[in-house]
Amino acid sequence: MSLFSNTGITCQECGHVYTIEAVGSVNADRRPDLRDAILDDTFQVIECPNCGFAFRLEPLFNYLDVGRGQWIMSLPGRQMSDYGELETEAQELFDTTYGVKTTGAAREIGDALAPRLTFGWPAVREKILIADLDLDDVVVEMVKMDLIRRMDEVPMRRGIECRLIGLDVERMQFRWLDTEDEGAVMGVSVGKELYDVIAEDTDGWAEIRALLTAGPFVDMQRTYMSDGSTEDAEENYASA
Repeated sequence: MSLFSNTGITCQECGHVYTIEAVGSVNADRRPDLRDAILDDTFQVIECPNCGFAFRLEPLFNYLDVGRGQWIMSLPGRQMSDYGELETEAQELFDTTYGVKTTGAAREIGDALAPRLTFGWPAVREKILIADLDLDDVVVEMVKMDLIRRMDEVPMRRGIECRLIGLDVERMQFRWLDTEDEGAVMGVSVGKELYDVIAEDTDGWAEIRALLTAGPFVDMQRTYMSDGSTEDAEENYASA
């Protein structure tokens, strides 16, 4: 089931104190409307009843979609630098609810789930979209890496992330976003055939796949971070 808890907050604009429902978990099989709200970027957008000031709560919830084989721990983008410790926690939680530390029906469900850890709304939205498009999220990350190497100019720096936002007429649409405010920095599209070529080249991409799948944080950004700490992005991407 999907769980929400009443939380009191103070409006940063007018100081009005009011209560909101903050999400703790989403079961997309039972509440597909919540899945749709994540995809259209309206989920957990809160408006002050006094002055109308709107903002979006940071993601802090677990997401389950058995039908699409997804289990996601979604955390705030500002915590990404601690991904090493947090993916250990995510894997432990998955193992005790659906994984190797469970039995019976829960374990049967877990056998069909791929545990993932995401940071920020664009990242969890992307994972859900990838499943909706029937794509492999690991291959999508490899497409991004290949795309970056092919481009003359890439807006890669601290606080900027590349996300798949759609698949239109056999072209994959990517957008570079500001992690903090989700504002668009740059967009680019690439033919779906690049995805197909990479997906078929299992030997050539074996080492990268192993790195990307070393834990539930399946994101190309892990290849440019060491020991859970964010390095200088320009230097890391240039040397990749």
